[in-house]
Amino acid sequence: MNDKTELLKRITIEDGKCGGRPCVRGQRMRVVDVLKLLSAGAAYEEILEDYPSLVREDILACIEYAARQTDHAVLHSE
Repeated sequence: MNDKTELLKRITIEDGKCGGRPCVRGQRMRVVDVLKLLSAGAAYEEILEDYPSLVREDILACIEYAARQTDHAVLHSE
């Protein structure tokens, strides 16, 4: 297994937790929450300070998860 596959093991989806949305290591921190923090300009260090249960690899896992979710063909009808 490669490092990215290992990272993705940090992303969990559980019925009844955060509406079944992808979370970080079974916590109530959703992938989308981490991505929104990053898109708002928060630095890794800031996120890790504000959310001490997270580690750097969790942030990288969220980014990798999002990248894989958007890697699909878009079909256009003419």
